[in-house]
Amino acid sequence: MPSPIENYIPQVAAGKYRQQTFAVWSVLFLAALVWVLLIISAPLARANGFSEFANSVYTFFSYLCHQLPARSFHFGEHAFAVCSRCFGFYAGLFLGFGFYPLFRSLNETNPLPRIWLFLAMIPMGADWSLMFFGVWENTHLSRAVTGAILGAACAVFIVPALLEIIFLRRRKARKN
Repeated sequence: MPSPIENYIPQVAAGKYRQQTFAVWSVLFLAALVWVLLIISAPLARANGFSEFANSVYTFFSYLCHQLPARSFHFGEHAFAVCSRCFGFYAGLFLGFGFYPLFRSLNETNPLPRIWLFLAMIPMGADWSLMFFGVWENTHLSRAVTGAILGAACAVFIVPALLEIIFLRRRKARKN
């Protein structure tokens, strides 16, 4: 059955919409890249004598992460600005944004079933639970990988949500 006429987009508008969706995706991808680079830059800056910059980055991320050195990746003797699980999450978010257009069209705004987001939480919950109950001691790698799984899954939900917001805003502006 054909869609109602209000759901059709003229070809000129479709080209503009594609540009907007690419712009939104690009901003998300670049923001995630800068975020990950900031995390890595703190120990690099401290190791190279830029303590003021490093301290400001560590302070900023201290509001988001516990930053326990024993649970963080290190560059030399200096810990990353976040723990390994948070770093994995942010790196996964970055990779999720980066690979998103390779497996799903930017024009697709229908979200995936939420069950996938909940399933992505299971490895992190299992990693934490097994450590908490003394079954095994998790590692930097296990924390980072489980965080990356959740981060990549979040990216798959964030991109279509923001694109849908742009699409709805555009449609509302067109009606006015």
